[in-house]
Amino acid sequence: MAGVRDLRDLALLRRVKDRIDREYAQPLDVEALARGVDMSAGHLSRQFKLAYGESPYSYLMTRRIERAMALLRMGELSVTEVCFAVGCSSLGTFSTRFTELVGVPPSVYREQEEARSTNGIPACVAKQVTRPIRNREVPPGAPRLA
Repeated sequence: MAGVRDLRDLALLRRVKDRIDREYAQPLDVEALARGVDMSAGHLSRQFKLAYGESPYSYLMTRRIERAMALLRMGELSVTEVCFAVGCSSLGTFSTRFTELVGVPPSVYREQEEARSTNGIPACVAKQVTRPIRNREVPPGAPRLA
């Protein structure tokens, strides 16, 4: 975490990260997150990236996509309902980001999951196996998670 000034900054960044983890389905943006810890949006973005390797927005979207994957595996909601349930307001942005992180569109992921269920696998293992790729996008030709 080189570059993050002191323990106070680290504590504030952890608060932001915890808030994202807790409130991912709420309308969050970098400005609102920064206001919550009395930082400018630019400073928060730079410090968060130094500490965690990705921007607050990218981290938020990863959390949302992880939750969306779990909801799609359950099979009870449509892709559109999942999109809104995880806090995304644009189906197009949700689908694009989902595809970037997971490697397949949400509708394809859902179909594949219906065919290949994680029933009987402990939740902690299923979460690890189905977790989206973080800090990078799926490279072309890479094996699909789903």
